[in-house]
Amino acid sequence: MNSISIGGVTIEKTAALAPMASVADRAYRALCKENGAAYMVSEMISAKGLCYSDRKTEELCTVLESERPYALQLFGEDPHFIAEAAKRLMEYRPDIIDINMGCPVPKVAGNGAGSALMKNPELAAEIVRAASEAVPVPVTAKIRKGWDENHVNAVELAKALEQAGAAAIAVHGRTKNQMYHGKADWDIIRQVKETVKIPVIGNGDVTSPETAAALYRETGCDLVMIGRGSYGKPWIFGQVKHYLETGEMLPEPSLEKRLEMMCRQVELAVQYKGERIGMSEARRQCAYYLKGMQGAAALRNKCGKLSSLADLRELCSEVVKNCNE
Repeated sequence: MNSISIGGVTIEKTAALAPMASVADRAYRALCKENGAAYMVSEMISAKGLCYSDRKTEELCTVLESERPYALQLFGEDPHFIAEAAKRLMEYRPDIIDINMGCPVPKVAGNGAGSALMKNPELAAEIVRAASEAVPVPVTAKIRKGWDENHVNAVELAKALEQAGAAAIAVHGRTKNQMYHGKADWDIIRQVKETVKIPVIGNGDVTSPETAAALYRETGCDLVMIGRGSYGKPWIFGQVKHYLETGEMLPEPSLEKRLEMMCRQVELAVQYKGERIGMSEARRQCAYYLKGMQGAAALRNKCGKLSSLADLRELCSEVVKNCNE
């Protein structure tokens, strides 16, 4: 099978880009899509922020037509606000609405949203049911293994969400307490897949075409999702697609191509957000692209001082000079 269907939305069975706050913005998603990402999910959108017409929240909803198929992801702990926000998102014509039930950061989980919903399966199911009844597009959810190793309930929660109307479940194989540390448990993804009838998306520790293939093989999941494994290398999606289709590894892009993609991402971010915000966010993004290069420590220091596109061009010149010495 070369594609899957989530509530009638067809998605190529290669690799999707995980929703990541402050990383998977429009600029980054554009690069990942151009490089073969099969499915895109927006950064987290606050249900209450959207309902209260927060300008920053509305910016997160803006998605390019070229990103299809794509989902807009909501977070919140109140079924009423989630349903109302889901209705408002229809203005932006998403293919899918996704509910975040996995974010572990204190400002989200500490307020009862994100991974905190895993401690309250009844409320989580109520949220999915409310959203499903409010909009004409499929509603999905992204969950974790559990709250901690003593409270692993991904299987039970997935069953409850399926019964509530979820069209697919994405499972990150770590607990909330693990945050993004330690090894992801792929076996919990397998268990969820064997329990529910809806598509299951596997997430965690996919950093290469080989690990993407292994996640498919070991869990039987319907789609692989890549998050941190794509940082600074959006070309990983094309590599995964090629490997799954041919069994062959594509070479890493040349230095020139790598820098070209880095600059394109930053230029798009500046275009969408303005130079001050775009360049501020570029400091971290560029450091990902330059990781492992000759003189990487000094280059990262330069990244931390980027404030203009002229600074970016100067940085690229220094990278090329270092690599040619």
